[in-house]
Amino acid sequence: MAAETAFAKINLALHVRRREDDGYHAIETLFAFAEDGDRLTLTEEPGLSVSGPFAAALAEGDNLVIRAAEAYAEATGRQPAGFRLEKNLPVAAGIGGGSADAAAALRLLCTRDHIDTGDVRIRELAASLGADVPACLVSRPVRGEKRGDSLIPLDGVPSGQPLLLVNPMRPLATGPVFAHWDGVDRGPLDQGDPIEAAGKGRNDLEPPAIAILPVIGDILTLLASQKGVLLARMSGSGATCFALFDREASRDLAADAVAAEHRDWWLMRTRLR
Repeated sequence: MAAETAFAKINLALHVRRREDDGYHAIETLFAFAEDGDRLTLTEEPGLSVSGPFAAALAEGDNLVIRAAEAYAEATGRQPAGFRLEKNLPVAAGIGGGSADAAAALRLLCTRDHIDTGDVRIRELAASLGADVPACLVSRPVRGEKRGDSLIPLDGVPSGQPLLLVNPMRPLATGPVFAHWDGVDRGPLDQGDPIEAAGKGRNDLEPPAIAILPVIGDILTLLASQKGVLLARMSGSGATCFALFDREASRDLAADAVAAEHRDWWLMRTRLR
């Protein structure tokens, strides 16, 4: 059966500009994606079966994959589908897990039915499922504005750049992190070269996330101290942090050092798509 990788998402930078009247926050962010993630397969049986190291962490009942499939069938009039999900990414981790899974489901269904993922029905459907789903549907570097779902393609993010993801195995819900944001607009995200913009930028959700879960600060400090690191930052609303490295050998040495010191943390050695 057809299968898709639900690529892990990272935010190279994330600037929170203001809270809108509808309760959502206006942000400016640089999305990039890892080569690895969850794995979703179309099945002949209806429903969703889940396996993998983080299967037990998924809440029963409501799931974005099922919601995406049901919304797709309603929007297109095509037949429903079933899925098998290999859950390799931690849940509530700031790397787009559920959003990436939903986006992978949409890609699989569009391929099955010969529908372009750029079809306005699919784009609107993706946005209705969550602010990160449109970027995850593309799963290529994009700049996100408004809620993060207004997308501009990015050139200059180096495919193949060694990447290390680290999570303290503590879930962190998005809502409380945004609720703890201090409301201060610290300025726009630079235009131009995305890596330079990321380096000059920040993740405005890091301070509130660290206030809720201080171990995030420990991860960032440890990553930033590793040899060959080019950028160390928290992704999204956390708790996963990432580091970009100059070469794979540096990444692997850093991963070994982190794993030796913190055996209870989750790590993924990967590269940018």
